[in-house]
Amino acid sequence: MNISVLIDSIVRQVTVLIAQLATAGGVRAPVAHIANQVFVQLARELEAQGVSRKVSADMFGMALRAYVRKLRRLGEAESEPGVTLWQAVLDFIRGERLVPRRRVLERFARDDEQQLSSVLHDLTHSGLVFSSGSGDLLVYRAASEAELGELATLASNEGLEELSWVLVYREGPLTAAELAQRLSRTEADLAATLQRLIADGRVRVTESGRLEALDFVVPLGATAGWEAAVFDHVQAVVQTIGQRLQRARGSEPPAADADSIGGSTYSFDLWSGHPLEAEIKGQLSALRVRLGELRQRVAAHNKAAGLPGQYQQVVTYVGQCILEREADSGTRNGVGED
Repeated sequence: MNISVLIDSIVRQVTVLIAQLATAGGVRAPVAHIANQVFVQLARELEAQGVSRKVSADMFGMALRAYVRKLRRLGEAESEPGVTLWQAVLDFIRGERLVPRRRVLERFARDDEQQLSSVLHDLTHSGLVFSSGSGDLLVYRAASEAELGELATLASNEGLEELSWVLVYREGPLTAAELAQRLSRTEADLAATLQRLIADGRVRVTESGRLEALDFVVPLGATAGWEAAVFDHVQAVVQTIGQRLQRARGSEPPAADADSIGGSTYSFDLWSGHPLEAEIKGQLSALRVRLGELRQRVAAHNKAAGLPGQYQQVVTYVGQCILEREADSGTRNGVGED
């Protein structure tokens, strides 16, 4: 198997997901830091896999000295990404009732004018900013007096409770400092969120002062917490594939767990009126009901019996999507499985 081709294909799929997340809800999230973030984290994971720095440097196509120097520089510079030009322009326009285009150009005179024009076009096209007039008389105003103007700020905290909850559940027990680091927040910024999670019983403080959660649930159809759900989906898939790769390298799980680890993907070609359409499309709903009931039974037993000092956590991920396709020449049996 050509591993390089596989990696390239996966990277393309991940970049599609990142692009969709970076533009979710009309907000343009900063992405300038991603390349450096990928470099640092990939280097750390290679080291965790037992790869020496000399070999890692060669894998990146770099000399060892340059690799170490870059790793040290980026590690020291890790911080929360700054404000983008997109957000800065939005903040400037929302600060006044009407803003002539010439004032925007004057305010951001040090920025590339073509890039600034693209940002203004994107803001008006997305409906966050309205424009009126033309030429020297062109003016901009925020889409709302105050609420919509707060979008960029609110978006950074929306879903923070659920994201904190799932990180504690999946990666805990964690200290408050460790959680804050994972969320790119200060402990002070996170204090109110943790107080609410603890007061609601979603997170508790252990005797050692660390944070832990015994469950994590985002109700179906909830308008808040989708960020946490996306993280949980992706992590489950990555962990499952990671264990499958360990088996491929000869690191076999205990015999009792051999058939309990892995994944399968099934595809079905359907059309309106197909006799099996309802049955196939209803699989996700049926599995949700079945697994939801099973989760409640397990939770009830564990609450009564208590958890032992060591235990296993079985993560089952269920996903389904519907893609629009067009038939081409040739024949298809209408199903796919791997």
